[in-house]
Order: sequence, then structure tokens, then C-alpha cells
Amino acid sequence: MSAITTHILDTSRGRPATGVAVRLERRDGDRWQPLGEGTTDADGRLGTLLPSGERPAAGVYRLRFATGDYFERLGVEGFYPQVTLEFHLREPTEHYHVPLLLNPFGYSTYRGS
Repeated sequence: MSAITTHILDTSRGRPATGVAVRLERRDGDRWQPLGEGTTDADGRLGTLLPSGERPAAGVYRLRFATGDYFERLGVEGFYPQVTLEFHLREPTEHYHVPLLLNPFGYSTYRGS
């Protein structure tokens, strides 16, 4: 079944980033339509961004990660209050896994499996 999932690794700590709020949205013209949200688990993963049984349609999506709140809880000064990743979902039947590698002053991402 198709899905959109994510996980976050805090590369400064070498550990999963737990408790990070994430929101999934889909572009609809010049607006963004909220589709789902959640919080990363103890393994830094979030696999329930879409309601159960709902399949994504082709289009442009974005994930918004509340990274500033995460670092604040750790007592760490971070540079990015939020990380926003936009991606193009072309094949609705495929699984889209979008990991975030995070540290207080940088991040990277890729399409995972």
C-alpha cells in the first residue's frame, strides 16, 4: 500500500529525534491543504501521516518539522525553528519515505525506501 512516512536522526547526538511534531500538507493551487500530523516516536519515526486507508494523489507535498521546539526541549540552541521539505509525489502507488538528518545548525534529506 502507498504511504508517506518519515524519520529523523539527530546527527549531533547519534540518536533518533523523538517527540518532534510533523505536519503533512499537499499543494492545492497557491494554497496548502493539511492532510495529517503527528509526533515522532522513540525511534524517531512517524508512519501515520495519512488517515488509515487514505491513498495520496500525485502532486506536490510538504513536510513541516518543528525542529526549534525539539532543540529547545533539549536545552540546545538551534538555528532553524522549522524545517520544511517539499517533494513531488509522482506515483501514488509507491511508498514515499522522506528522512531528515538533523543537527542544531544544519540538515539534509533524501528519498528513502
